[in-house]
Amino acid sequence: MSSDVPVLELRGLEKYFNTSSGLLDTVKNRITRKSPTFVQAVDGVNMQLWENQVQGVIGESGCGKTTLLRTLIGLYKPTNGQLLFHGDPVSEFTKEEWKEFRRHVQIVFQDPFNSLDPKFSVRRTVAEPLEIHGIAYDIGQIKEMLESVGLTPAEKYLGRFPNQLSGGEKQRVAIARGLITKPDVILADEPASMLDVSTQAEILNLLNKLTDEFGVSMVYISHDLSTVSYICDKINVMYLGRVVEEAPTKQLLTEPKHPYTQALIQSIPIPDPHYERERAAVGGEPGDPINMPAGCRFKNRCPERMDVCDQTPMDVALSDDTNRTVACHLYYDHSTEKTEQAQ
Repeated sequence: MSSDVPVLELRGLEKYFNTSSGLLDTVKNRITRKSPTFVQAVDGVNMQLWENQVQGVIGESGCGKTTLLRTLIGLYKPTNGQLLFHGDPVSEFTKEEWKEFRRHVQIVFQDPFNSLDPKFSVRRTVAEPLEIHGIAYDIGQIKEMLESVGLTPAEKYLGRFPNQLSGGEKQRVAIARGLITKPDVILADEPASMLDVSTQAEILNLLNKLTDEFGVSMVYISHDLSTVSYICDKINVMYLGRVVEEAPTKQLLTEPKHPYTQALIQSIPIPDPHYERERAAVGGEPGDPINMPAGCRFKNRCPERMDVCDQTPMDVALSDDTNRTVACHLYYDHSTEKTEQAQ
């Protein structure tokens, strides 16, 4: 595979859900000539994931993070836009190519308590992807993978079932299952959020080590900016289905541009009772994903709101760094935009 193209690339990716509950609603809409309404869960997302890179997707609950991940793995069919794997559009994949895609793109789910089959031993759980894809293996490979994820000695765990494992051990088994086929990409859906704090740190350290050790790329989603900042090379900030800012991790944390990103960073807990800082100036709740407001989707909560925010902001590549973009009216010249439109 060429390293000149991204491992995964998203071009204007969209995933909408029809809110009609069934045949009755569909017939009713046709009779009344009412257009169906949609939840715009993922709306025009662009992303390039490169070899051995870890990118985070951060945002509040309901912003579309998990929908994005499930669209990437093929559980949801995109409504519009393109998803490319090593430069090839997955929309043109044959059944065999989809199977090969799923060998090279694996997912680690959020809930380790339900992502493992209770009837499968650890040995069978880790071996199952190899059997599905017809890959020859021996017990030595299973043991080696368990050792890699910190389940040592491996013999102690091979015959155990999920009910005999702790939450952290379950997630380590899930990670081993994801890595056993030697994938190019791991999609991690908040893999540490359901674990206690000390176990969260262990899993994050493990993922950090394994991405370097196996040379795998990863999309890591979370609502917790502190964990994303620990593991990711680059962060995408998502709000109501759209990425409002993307930047290398250090730049995003030290110089956030979008008002929503600034509010998220101001909300990170600091373990010092004597530390004083300005509170995030964001109130209210996220907007309705069905009746989406026109223009900037953050405008009704934004402390920097202007009249022009009733228009949809462009994705602006900041002049000081082409490796980061922000979708905000604060960062481009609207007079220049009007001149270009007139021409």
